[in-house]
Amino acid sequence: MKRKQFLTLSSSLLLPSCLANQSKKSQPPNIILILADDMRWDALGVAGNRIIITPHLNNLAQTGLFFPNCFVTTSICATSRASIFTGQYARKHKIWDFETPLQTEQFSLTFPVLLKSAGYETGFVGKWGIGGKLPEDSFNFWEGFEGQGKYFQPQFNEQHLTDILTEKCLTFIKQQSINKPFFLMLSHKAPHAQDGATEEFQSALKFKDLYSNVTIPLPATATEKSFKNLPIFLQNSEARKRWLNRFSSPEKYQHNVKQYYRLITGIDESLGQIINSLTEKNLLDNTWIIFTSDNGFFLGEHGLADKWFSYEESIRIPLIIKPAQNFLNQNYGLLIPELVLNIDLAPTILSIAKVKIPSVMQGKNLLDLFIKNKQWRDYFIYEHFFKNPNYQIPSCEGVRNKNWKYVRYLIENNQFYEMLFNLILDPQEEQNLAQNLKYQDQLSIMRKQLERGIK
Repeated sequence: MKRKQFLTLSSSLLLPSCLANQSKKSQPPNIILILADDMRWDALGVAGNRIIITPHLNNLAQTGLFFPNCFVTTSICATSRASIFTGQYARKHKIWDFETPLQTEQFSLTFPVLLKSAGYETGFVGKWGIGGKLPEDSFNFWEGFEGQGKYFQPQFNEQHLTDILTEKCLTFIKQQSINKPFFLMLSHKAPHAQDGATEEFQSALKFKDLYSNVTIPLPATATEKSFKNLPIFLQNSEARKRWLNRFSSPEKYQHNVKQYYRLITGIDESLGQIINSLTEKNLLDNTWIIFTSDNGFFLGEHGLADKWFSYEESIRIPLIIKPAQNFLNQNYGLLIPELVLNIDLAPTILSIAKVKIPSVMQGKNLLDLFIKNKQWRDYFIYEHFFKNPNYQIPSCEGVRNKNWKYVRYLIENNQFYEMLFNLILDPQEEQNLAQNLKYQDQLSIMRKQLERGIK
């Protein structure tokens, strides 16, 4: 993507007239939320990746709002999804595992339920991802499933799951009228691994030759030195075990990263089909499209795979928002540099629909970025307290601001292992400064910031 195609603005320069333009429409806007699974922020052409093919996502960003600094507050599927639905940190909603459901009162204050109560026709397609009974009766249109799902199933004649879910979305869109607003959530399995399978990243057969003529470069930190620089409890973690299966040889690395990319190209193709369907129904102009992921993903960085830990590869996610027509009042995109979070999605979606935001939501309304001189966050809290005896995933909590990251891992005997990174001088997070005498003042500042944030 050419740099000139983006207009980079800080929140202090964005104009509230954009909001006024949207308010002129009498018909409430439609909203589509597309959630990828385990898609890291830079697995996009528009994010600077020169290999991956994502033309529809690139165009969505180039004509909409692109947030290069979007993060999750907990990097694991169930917890992150609960945070997305509730607009809350995990400490508040308390979903730390795959079995615990949202309680009845909690669920009643999630944005899909509130949208339906406000008159929206609501649809859900794909992976639900949170424990408990599936909320089939809470949506007007339900094509969701529990657990991880499978990319290929005999009853679907080996059709790829991404294509199946897309067809269900197209069915929902075809049923919609211009006289009633709708909300649709497409929750992909892709590009999540098929855990336990011989072939973990199972892309559609139509993409089998894609990327075959390129060599994907190794990350700078995919070295034995970087791995040995980790504390021993991360070296022995589940993330290392999965690295052995996926990235421990050049052949494994090339094969699995290309398959991961093919799955994302499948998501991109799905988006194109959805946009075409909206266009055919004359619904696109009054539809907001939001694209994001539930967490990031290690592709061999630091000798690790999967997510969970506080490194950027794990907690940073894509976020693109294509507003309804006339919101931007221009035909090019805006790059929004502020720190934004997955918990911001719920209040933002409700604001788009002009539905009252519950006071229990802790996220911020992203439309506030378009109000001149509106104060925004300068740091956020990261927390991960997943408990499962079958996986060695150490608990941690930390704080990240624009320049620094502090994290403390809970190890034996209730002791903390602290890490401090200067993200400007050390963006790859290899130099832990927590024990460096020169940075004890900064360490103290970050500790206090964390304590304030978790109160």
